[in-house]
Amino acid sequence: MVKCGRPPKGQELLSRDRVLDSALKLFLENGYGNLSMEKVARDAHVSMRTIYRYFGNKAGLFGAVIRRCSDQFADSLPEFGEPQQALQEFARHFITRITRSDVVRIRTILIGESLRFPELAAQFYEQGPQRTLDQLTDFFARQQRTGHFSGFDPQRLADHFLSCLRNERFHKLQLGLAPIPDDAEIETWVRQAVEVFLHGCLSGKR
Repeated sequence: MVKCGRPPKGQELLSRDRVLDSALKLFLENGYGNLSMEKVARDAHVSMRTIYRYFGNKAGLFGAVIRRCSDQFADSLPEFGEPQQALQEFARHFITRITRSDVVRIRTILIGESLRFPELAAQFYEQGPQRTLDQLTDFFARQQRTGHFSGFDPQRLADHFLSCLRNERFHKLQLGLAPIPDDAEIETWVRQAVEVFLHGCLSGKR
């Protein structure tokens, strides 16, 4: 007798991961607007019903792809210790991730499609940049309690630090006007951004 109903939990997780793998690859190849859910289902070897049960719609699927990338980013962030070292380690990890070719491509897709699909932009921001901003805000709030940082709004501090990292080099990279940085270039990027953020750019001479 054939048993009907939902598959076991382990099998469900494998199917979900397979859908996310296919979706990431196909979003990168086709963009957002040109990709059909049917194509994802065929590539992942699952039914349309399975995709809609897991993700609801295409925006939900895109959000889940971004969420998984964000989880991988957050899970591998270093523990925050001494402030300058912590910011350097965070910056190194952050810049390495946001300058990866697949991440740059995802952001390019978002920029190109966000006016037609505003829910796409909302999913991306909530699952990616907002989570990073919240994590940094918590860090600055904890460091303020131990006296390491002044009493500015911790979210404003987090916003300014991220702005130091997403600089003109990153904008040129996003437009295809600069190459992916190598390790040495990333180290210079990190050192200069953290130095300016913590100490400013005045020489101290009067």
